[in-house]
Amino acid sequence: MSDPVAAREPDPSRRFAVLASGSGTNLVALADAVADGTVDADLACVVSDVADAPVLERARERGLPARAVPFDRDDRTGWERRLADEVAGHDVGLIVLAGFMRILSPVFLDRWPGRVVNVHPSLLPAFPGADAVGDALAAGVTTTGVTVHLVDELVDHGPVLAQEAVPVLPDDTRTTLLARLHPVEHRLLPQVVARLMGERDDPAHPTSPS
Repeated sequence: MSDPVAAREPDPSRRFAVLASGSGTNLVALADAVADGTVDADLACVVSDVADAPVLERARERGLPARAVPFDRDDRTGWERRLADEVAGHDVGLIVLAGFMRILSPVFLDRWPGRVVNVHPSLLPAFPGADAVGDALAAGVTTTGVTVHLVDELVDHGPVLAQEAVPVLPDDTRTTLLARLHPVEHRLLPQVVARLMGERDDPAHPTSPS
């Protein structure tokens, strides 16, 4: 006879966490994708490094557990351990960085090897860093895009899981270019999460970028 208590235990392979620092538009896209069945998994928690980040209120409005672990620049290692402990408490098997503006080291990443993904507003390896949109405009490129990739300890680095190009128009500003990049992020990130949660295996061997 099966153990009814064990049967109620969370299955980490079906649960993921979102880490975000800002407004949370990618969180909304992920939550909507879970709600409509596009992502066949449970969004277990939302954690921010900013105590008053709007993403936390957006999560709570959707009934999602939401918690801040404020960044501590004086004890970065301790902060990463606290962050990892908070996420681990929700029994998740995948971590999604959706506008999370901190670099994570092996202190955090080694808890979920090959199971942390990030969305970035450029066609990596072009324009890593915090101002990818501004850097693309300053470089005068005619094409940029969105990348979803596995995370390692380097900045916006790691195996690419999906990419999609977006044209840069001659009169683009940060505002107008972001307005075209965001819908691509909101579509591409849930697609990748759905694929990874559907595979239930190691995403370190991704399929070809879409």
